Amino acid sequence: MTENDELIHDDIETPESAGATPAPVPDYDEDDIKTLDWKEHIRRRPGMYIGKLGDGSNFDDGIYVLIKEVLDNAIDEYMMGFGKQIIVDVADGTVTVRDYGRGVPLGKLVDVSSKMNTGGKYDSKAFKKSVGLNGVGIKAVNALSTEFFICSVRDGQMKSVLYRCGDKVEESDIEPTTEANGTLVRFTPDASIFRDYAYRDEFIVPLIKNYTYLNTGLAMMFNGKRYISRHGLLDLLRDAMTTDPLYAPIHLKGDDIEVAITHANQRGEEYYSFVNGQHTTHGGTHLAAFKESVSRTLKEYFKRDLDYSDIRNGMIAAISIKVEEPLFESQTKTKLGSRDMGPDGPTVAKFIGDFIKTELDNYLHRNTDVADIILKKVQESERARKAMAGITKLAREKQKKANLNNKKLLDCRVHLNDSRGNEEKKLASSIFITEGDSAAGSITKIRNVETQAVFSLRGKPKNSYGVPAKILYENDEFNLLQAALNIEEGIDGLRYNNVIIATDADVDGMHIRLLLMTFFLQFFPDMIKKGHLYVLQTPLFRVRNHKTTKRGARGGSAAGDDTYYCYTDEERIAAIEKLGDNAEITRFKGLGEISPEEFRGFIGPDIRLDRVSLRKEDAVAELLEFYMGKNTMERQNFIIDNLVVEDDSQIG
Repeated sequence: MTENDELIHDDIETPESAGATPAPVPDYDEDDIKTLDWKEHIRRRPGMYIGKLGDGSNFDDGIYVLIKEVLDNAIDEYMMGFGKQIIVDVADGTVTVRDYGRGVPLGKLVDVSSKMNTGGKYDSKAFKKSVGLNGVGIKAVNALSTEFFICSVRDGQMKSVLYRCGDKVEESDIEPTTEANGTLVRFTPDASIFRDYAYRDEFIVPLIKNYTYLNTGLAMMFNGKRYISRHGLLDLLRDAMTTDPLYAPIHLKGDDIEVAITHANQRGEEYYSFVNGQHTTHGGTHLAAFKESVSRTLKEYFKRDLDYSDIRNGMIAAISIKVEEPLFESQTKTKLGSRDMGPDGPTVAKFIGDFIKTELDNYLHRNTDVADIILKKVQESERARKAMAGITKLAREKQKKANLNNKKLLDCRVHLNDSRGNEEKKLASSIFITEGDSAAGSITKIRNVETQAVFSLRGKPKNSYGVPAKILYENDEFNLLQAALNIEEGIDGLRYNNVIIATDADVDGMHIRLLLMTFFLQFFPDMIKKGHLYVLQTPLFRVRNHKTTKRGARGGSAAGDDTYYCYTDEERIAAIEKLGDNAEITRFKGLGEISPEEFRGFIGPDIRLDRVSLRKEDAVAELLEFYMGKNTMERQNFIIDNLVVEDDSQIG
C-alpha cells in the first residue's frame, strides 16, 4: 500500500470503523415533500426574483428592482402607443406609480397581481417588444410588500384590490368613474425582508432618466419634478460623460435600434446598453455584437491594420435595441441572452452588424472631419500601447512569478467573469482591499470563501495623480492589484462584481482610501461608473453593558439589548444614554482591533457599503488637482480652516 492509499483510506473511514455511534438517519417520506404557494415561495426565495435584497444604499438593491418591475409595465403601455405621462411618487418608504395607458382588464385585475405566470404578454401580437414577458414581476412586488394596492381604470369604469404580504384583504366592485384610463400601483416594501431600507433619490433619478432617454417624448414626473428627453441616447451620452468628447457624438437610428458613439481622452471603454427599454448593466449578446461591429467597420473604413483595443480605447457609446420575446439571463434582466431578434428574425449579431456597417460607414464618408479625429485618437492609443509593450511584458512576467506564491491575494471560488456558474453568486463576488496583514486578519478568518476575496496592501500606495500609465506596471503594488482584479486590458474581464476598499477608521486609513480612489478615478473611471467600487463602513464604536456582556460574546452588526455598534458620534451618544452608567465604550480605529466573531456581521448580509460615484457635475479633475496635486498654499489654508476639535462635554 502506498502513502496515498493510506491517505485515501483515512478519508473514507466510517463512524462505525472508528467506534463512533452512527448518527440516526431522518425519515424521508411523503410528508417531507412540500408545495409552497406563489407568495410564500417569493418571500422565502426573493433573490430568485429581484436579485439581492439590500437596504437601498446601492443602486442594484431589491427595493429599486420593485420600482422597475412596476415601471416596466407602464413603459410597455407607452411603447404600444398609450399614455404619454407616468407619475412616480416616493415618500416615507411607499412608492406610487400612475400611468395613463389602457389599464389592466378589470376582470383580470386579481389574476394579474396575484397569480403566477399570468400576463398579457405571452402573445407577442399584443406586446411585440415588451420587457416583462413571464408574468412574474408585479406578483413579486405584491408578495414582498406589507401593503400592495392596485387600481385599474378602463373606459369609464374602475376596480381596485388591496393586499398585505400577498394576501388579498379587500377587493372592490367594478364602479363608474371619470378618471382617465390607466393603472395606479402603490406599495410599501416589507421591512422584515428589506431591513432598515430607505429609498434614495440619487438611485431613482438615473432610473427615471434612462426611461426617458429610451422613450423620447415620454414625460415622467418624480416627486413633482418633470423629466423628458427629445434626443434619446444623444441626451444620455451628454449627461453621462464626465470628460469632454473629442467630437460631437454620432447619433444613428433605425427600426428597432438606436446608437450613439464618441471618443474622449480617457483610458478604457464606457458603454450603456438597453433592450426594450431595460438597462442591461451587464451587457449581453447585443453589446458584444455592437463592440465587434463598430471596431470592424472603423478598421475597414480606414483600410489599416488597426487593433480593436486601440479603436475602442476612450470610446463612450450607447446602444438600444428592441427584441421580440427577449431572453434575459435572470429575472432582474441585467444581461441579454437572446441570439435572435425574434422567432423569425435575424440573429442579434447580424442585425446590429448590418446596421452599423451601413450607417456608420455612411456617416464617416459624409463627415470626414470626424473620421480624421477618430483616426488620430486610435493612432495615439496605438503608440501608447506599443510604448508600454516592453513594460507590460516585464510586469506580466513578474506577476506570474509573484502569483505562484502571492500572499497578497486570498482568492474566492466564484468570480464575476466565470463563464458558467450561479449568476447570483457571481454578482455577490467581492474583493476587500485592506491595509496590511493585520487589517486583513479578521476579514480573512470569517469571510465567505465562496464569494469574498482579500487583497492586502503593503502600506500606503503611490499617489497616482498625474503620473504616466507605465507607473501602474512599474509599481509592484498597483501591478499586483491590477492582476488580481484582471483589469489590465479593461474591465470586461473584471473578476469581482464588488471591489471594496476596507481601510482603518483613522487618518492613515482615510489617506489610503483617497489614494486608491485616485488610482481608479485616473485609470479605470468606467469601473466606478458601472458601480463596482465601494467603501466598507465599519463601526467606530462599540457601546455595551459591561455588567451583562462578556468580551466577544456578541457578534454581528446588529445591536442587541446590551451591545450597540455605532457608526457615528450621534449613534454613540444615543447608546450611552440608553445604557447609562453601565456603558463601556470601545473605539475601533483599526480593522484588526475588531474580533473575527464581531466582524462576521459587518461583512455578512447586513454589510454597509458606500458606493463611489462619478457624475458629470462632480468636477473630478478639479477635485483631484486640489486634493491630490501639488501641496499648494491654498490646500494648506483649507486644511487649517477646516480643522475639527472633538468635544465630548455633552456626555454627562
